[in-house]
Amino acid sequence: MIFPAVPFSDRGFREKDPKTRMTEAVVRTPTDRKIPTSTRMWFGLGQIAEGLKTFSFNTFILFYYNHILGLSGTMAGLAIGIALLFDAVSDPLMGSISDNFRSKWGRRHPFMVIAAGPLALCYFGLFAPPSGLSPTDLFVWLTTFAVLTRLSMTVYHVPHMALGAEMTANYEDRTRLVATRQIFGYVGAFVMAAIGFGHFFADERGGRMNAEAYAPFGLVMSLFMVTSVLASAWMTRDQIPFLPQPAASDHQRKGIARRLVKEAMSAFENQSFKRLFRGILLIYVLVGTEGALALYMYEFFWALDANGILMLTLLYPVGLMVGAFFTARLHRRWDKSTTLIFGTAGWCVCQLLPVVLRLLELLPPNGTVLLIGTLLAFRLFQGALVQQALASFSSMMADIADEHELESGRRQEGIFFGVVSLSGKLASGLGSIIAGVALDVISWPAGLGGGDSSVELPAEMIRNLGILYGPMVAIFALLAPFAYRGYSLNRERHTAVLVALQERHRETDAP
Repeated sequence: MIFPAVPFSDRGFREKDPKTRMTEAVVRTPTDRKIPTSTRMWFGLGQIAEGLKTFSFNTFILFYYNHILGLSGTMAGLAIGIALLFDAVSDPLMGSISDNFRSKWGRRHPFMVIAAGPLALCYFGLFAPPSGLSPTDLFVWLTTFAVLTRLSMTVYHVPHMALGAEMTANYEDRTRLVATRQIFGYVGAFVMAAIGFGHFFADERGGRMNAEAYAPFGLVMSLFMVTSVLASAWMTRDQIPFLPQPAASDHQRKGIARRLVKEAMSAFENQSFKRLFRGILLIYVLVGTEGALALYMYEFFWALDANGILMLTLLYPVGLMVGAFFTARLHRRWDKSTTLIFGTAGWCVCQLLPVVLRLLELLPPNGTVLLIGTLLAFRLFQGALVQQALASFSSMMADIADEHELESGRRQEGIFFGVVSLSGKLASGLGSIIAGVALDVISWPAGLGGGDSSVELPAEMIRNLGILYGPMVAIFALLAPFAYRGYSLNRERHTAVLVALQERHRETDAP
């Protein structure tokens, strides 16, 4: 049979003896079947937990420990960075473990279930440090519970992402699955913002300065997280018979550390992965910096009240959800890499322009309806545009797993997502450290919480905050599109990969 031109080598697989080939062939490429809408929704529901954790962690943790509890920006940023370091190392490990795990419940579902309880308990502890802790003790508490929270999320989230990649290989349905997962993540952000700024941190309850509101907020978020995790795992269990299982030889191999290093190195042998990897590192640095400084910007640079912060926070996930409805349509017209660059550039423009206009005094004064409307418009467009990048990236990662199987003979969704998550979190941790150190560089006052919101900060300090948040952060986003250049796993090439894989499976299964 003559296949479409596929610039991959099948040599390594063909040179193996028949027994080895048959053993490795146990792992199957996801079929081109369509996923039922109900299954897609239940799978997506599980992303609520990650959305709640990520958006609340990024929004509140640095602000709470620095501005409310009095931990210096450098120490708070360092604690967050240390947690991300542990989290990053655990991601590829978790990906490798779940890739090679065998059970009657499949490779992914057992980990999704066992992570739920520890995740909820550790997340609550993050928002409930004992009173009267010294700066050193507060640093240790933040580091410990940030590490435990992120590790618990890793045990759940890496298998959950890998599950989505292996349920189907259909080019467009895979994008719909990713978009659905991300929409529910934004629902989590929406819930977090509505409950946080609409209730616990409302102005009439003391606003963001009310130190007593953080523990109850953490408790409610924990309950939402554990519910979404368990519901998603239970309601997608009917997909287990259709999912790949690792070969018996993989399951029996010893030496997890050696296997992990080998598998991570094999991921970087894939050229498509390397090109995608370069750009996403830059994105994670800016995400870490931007997320850590966002609440400072809302509170002081834009001088928003609780309702303004609530609207601005809620409109971003609304924009993300609106953008999700257009991603599959754009993928019919453009390659995923083009859509990724388009979304990244759009995010950059919407991030940079309002701050620059304010620094140039070209925006209406703070507190005016016109200013709020302008910020809301930018935030909506930013969410819709960046969704194109987020959904395209996750869908491209699943396509790369197919390409890697053709090159290596093995399915390794978990290790790919784990390696990206490792490097991304290291970069995001660097962003958090940059944000914390930058606050100290501009002499940002720590420990102004406890209900006292009357302190007037110097105009120059607030201006410096804007420079940190806008132009400095946007530099990373401007560089990212150039890093993606050379990515060539388009629709036609991916189709050729699937055809070649299907033929390979027919050959190995032939008597």
